[in-house]
Amino acid sequence: MGKKEDYERRVEAYLLPLTEEHNFELVDVEYVKEAGNWYLRAYIDKEGSISVDDCEVISRKLGDWLDKEDFISESYILEVSSPGLGRPLKKEKDFIRSMGKDVEVKLYRQMDKQKEFTGVLRAYDDYTVTLSMEDGSELVFKKADIALIRLAFDF
Repeated sequence: MGKKEDYERRVEAYLLPLTEEHNFELVDVEYVKEAGNWYLRAYIDKEGSISVDDCEVISRKLGDWLDKEDFISESYILEVSSPGLGRPLKKEKDFIRSMGKDVEVKLYRQMDKQKEFTGVLRAYDDYTVTLSMEDGSELVFKKADIALIRLAFDF
C-alpha cells in the first residue's frame, strides 16, 4: 500500500465513527496533488443536504486529530465538503443508490467512436457496469475502462 492510500485509509478509519455519530455519511476521502499543492479532502453527506456548519464541525475535529497524530509528512490543505451533484459513483453503496437512475459514463478510450455515454444504470458487479440506452439496447462497460461515472442531471 502506498503512502497516499495509507493516509486515506487512516483518515477514513477516524472519520467513519465521527460521521456516524453526527448522522452523516462519509462519501469519500482523497489525498491528491493538484497544481503543486497536496489536498486532503473528506466528502460528507446527509439526508437533505450538508451545511457549512456541518462541514466545520467535522473539519475542526479532523484537523485537531491530524495535528495530534501528525502522520502526513507533506504540507497539505484540508477540505471537508459536500460531494455535490456531480459526485462520482465509487463504492457499492453509490451504485445501489443509483440503480434505475440516469448516469453519465466517461471512458478513458473511445468505444464505438465516443467516450461519453448516458443511460439508466441497470446492473453492476466488481468488474462491469451495465446501462440501458435510450434506444432500448444495453451497453456493458468494464470498470477498468471507466474514467468517471456519476449521476446525470438535466438542467
